[in-house]
Amino acid sequence: MKTNNILTVIKGVIIGGTMLVPGVSGGSMAMTLGIYNELITSISTIRRMKRQNIIFLALFILGAAVGMLIFANPILALIDRYPKPTIFFFLGAVAGAVPMIYRHSKVTTLRPKHVVYIAFGVLTMILMSFIPTDLIHTSSENGFLWFLLLLVAGFISAVAFILPGISFSYFLLLLGLYDATMTAIGEMDVMFLLPLVLGLAIGILVSARVLDRFMKVYPHATYLIILGFVVGSLIEAFPGVPRGIEWLTCILTASTGFAAIFLMSRKD
Repeated sequence: MKTNNILTVIKGVIIGGTMLVPGVSGGSMAMTLGIYNELITSISTIRRMKRQNIIFLALFILGAAVGMLIFANPILALIDRYPKPTIFFFLGAVAGAVPMIYRHSKVTTLRPKHVVYIAFGVLTMILMSFIPTDLIHTSSENGFLWFLLLLVAGFISAVAFILPGISFSYFLLLLGLYDATMTAIGEMDVMFLLPLVLGLAIGILVSARVLDRFMKVYPHATYLIILGFVVGSLIEAFPGVPRGIEWLTCILTASTGFAAIFLMSRKD
């Protein structure tokens, strides 16, 4: 049990450290690390106050918070200095989880309707890339209206937090809150983070309950649409074609990410 608890914290650290990277989905990383189903079930049943669920969520949140504080900025620094090799590592890691997601769909024979589900997920991600960024302009105001705005922004962003393939940081970019959020995390600005986290928590509780229901009642459609989201996120996050020696480093980092997650997910 202690080993499982330690693994939960470690996976939380990884997810927390990567979810603020633009284009990287926290849900995809959770599914990649084989913790997604347990996470969704624990959140959706939290009202029952099961001891194991509360412990699991507490450990995961602890790990995610530590990951955000410790690793988010170094990872962003790597992206700033070595953008393509770093992003290719994440792309490879997410791609390595595709076979696992397909297994969860419980589809034995791929039929036309299944392809439609996947295509719907991919198309949704592609269409999202056309949404203009900075929909909400940040402000120095600290009044009730600003509090309410951040609360709603957190609630909306919860969808991206829950669904694999949809980047939480990308949603923040769309809302024009990414830079302000990163600054607030670095400076521990409670007045900014409190309404955002509160809205996020409420949105996660609502979204997880709905998603958990769909995953159990309609596993084929739900997991294949999620698979489409993940594939679409790979397209959306693609940093461009490498040049020169960068080809070698990008192939190496992508292969490393893919192999690590693919081998890990085979145990799932």
